[in-house]
Amino acid sequence: MCGIAGIALRKPGALNWAGRALQGLHHRGPDDQGWLAWSPAAAASRGKTWDGAQGSVLLVHRRLSILDLSELGWQPMSSPDERYHLVYNGEIYNYLELRQELQALGYCFRSHSDTEVLLAAWAHWGPASLKRLVGMFAFAVLDTREQSLHLVRDFFGIKPLYYSAFAEGVGFASEIPVLLELPGVRRQANPERLYRYLRFGLTDDGAQTLFSDIQQLPAAHYLRLDLNNLRLTEPQRYWQPTLQSPLELSFEEAAEAVREEFLENVRLHLRSDVPVGAALSGGIDSSAIVMAMRQLEPNLELHTFTYVADNGVSEEHWADLVGQAAGVQAHKVKPSAPELVADLDHLVQVQGEPFGSTSIYAQYRVFRLAQEAGIKVMLDGQGADEVLAGYAVYGGARLASLVRQGKWLEALAFLRASQLEPALKDTWKSAIGFLIPPGLEPLARRLAGQELTPPWLNSAWFTERNVQLVSPRAAHRRDVLRHELLQSLTETSLPKLLRYEDRNSMAHSIESRVPFLTPRLVELLLNLPEAYVLSPQGQTKAVFRRAMQGLVPQAILERKDKVGFATPEQRWLQQLAPWVKQLLDSETLSCIDPFRQAAVKAEFAAILAGHKPFDFRVWRWINLVAWARTFDVRFD
Repeated sequence: MCGIAGIALRKPGALNWAGRALQGLHHRGPDDQGWLAWSPAAAASRGKTWDGAQGSVLLVHRRLSILDLSELGWQPMSSPDERYHLVYNGEIYNYLELRQELQALGYCFRSHSDTEVLLAAWAHWGPASLKRLVGMFAFAVLDTREQSLHLVRDFFGIKPLYYSAFAEGVGFASEIPVLLELPGVRRQANPERLYRYLRFGLTDDGAQTLFSDIQQLPAAHYLRLDLNNLRLTEPQRYWQPTLQSPLELSFEEAAEAVREEFLENVRLHLRSDVPVGAALSGGIDSSAIVMAMRQLEPNLELHTFTYVADNGVSEEHWADLVGQAAGVQAHKVKPSAPELVADLDHLVQVQGEPFGSTSIYAQYRVFRLAQEAGIKVMLDGQGADEVLAGYAVYGGARLASLVRQGKWLEALAFLRASQLEPALKDTWKSAIGFLIPPGLEPLARRLAGQELTPPWLNSAWFTERNVQLVSPRAAHRRDVLRHELLQSLTETSLPKLLRYEDRNSMAHSIESRVPFLTPRLVELLLNLPEAYVLSPQGQTKAVFRRAMQGLVPQAILERKDKVGFATPEQRWLQQLAPWVKQLLDSETLSCIDPFRQAAVKAEFAAILAGHKPFDFRVWRWINLVAWARTFDVRFD
């Protein structure tokens, strides 16, 4: 796990940005660093301490040593013939199997690192190697013979990769703040993305970011940069999750297939040359990971890290139950509102883009706790909710599926059952949202008090910049639930959660692994009958609960509530009211023209007084102001 960056210049010159990039990515790789400079007229030069080299292409790497801790794992790594040079962030979990395959083809290896395996795989198969990988990765590979640079990102976007064209060339990096140091890269807000964030809390999907001049390589894509003219090709998709006819498996057969695939994923994700821990909330997903770790590695010294809420809905007792069953060394953290204020500037800085709620702070503190305990690798349950229908909205999607398919009696039975499930509250309201024709959605939103342009939003600012003020929800066909899961996986939910996870973990120099997110497991779950995922009795994650029988404590498998990293948002807001008012009275807010500033202040006062309901729009206001202040963002 590491941080990477690089630039390609239109003509050879000074590469002094390297020093700033190495410093800016220090938290992603505090164990080692390296750089490589190349130009067509000279052999590559390389080193650890930046010495002011010149060239046409620069590759920069910060190392967090996880596999092969020796110098043989140093990057940038070069092929024996010096044709290929690689900087890579991530883990290839099936590197041992790939290594054997490549050895049979005649390749020899000096190290025990997955980096060297990835480099050899690219040298042999090129982009065709990507579908062979099981892992999370973002990498850049320089081909000196073809004079090209490929940028590549993993199947789900677990690892980040941003790029930007500037006056002298093209730059890329693991994090946005590093690219803001390039000359001519503006700190201008992207109007379209700003609307999606402020109104719907959406970020990170697709190629755009909240900075107009910076793009991200979408998940499961690669792009090629021709170094002769610095022409970027359109990103090429190398894999995508597909919805096919539901698999013809019995429920028991499906549960067995899910169990087998999940345990294999956890086994691969345990490969490490440093201690491995786990985030443990006490929910089904994290509990399954911890119990699988214990079954697969009976002698593992297993540390777990738990956020404890003080809002009356703490999952601490559930986490304790799993911890006792797995024999873990448990660590817990209980953040407070004043601690959030003290850490907010750093949280905004490391995230690079705004976020939607304070639940991200709970995760931030869990990773800090792990760092304090000396853990460098963590397993986490991210992605399970998006493929196993873990959120309340999926109840409405399932009901809408049954209605669309004309299964009226099943729809009525499901609606009745869902009323008894706390995780599926307001199922009928959510279903209406899926069933309303797109042309009627604006009217329905107004009637429900969920306008596309609420009074605090300066709609004129957006329309002047040709932003379409519409809902991001896609029209679904008969299998509404499966299509909603796919959209959550690729657009509306998972991309931003993976960004939060990556930045929070790497801010504390920790590699966070997500064993639910492999193509084989995801495609299996997406193509099961909907009733296997969300049962007729309203049970979420039904097939996974069955798959974990005998492994996870039965009390956990029978849980009906869902909490996650739920922070006491509204109570914290009351405690932080003076600080929030000061922030909203700041000069920064007056420069954010997308807001109707008087309306924002009036609505905040009404929420504090109890005259208007609280929701996450408040934290989006706060976070946007803090982001704009931290990065000197312009809204011209």
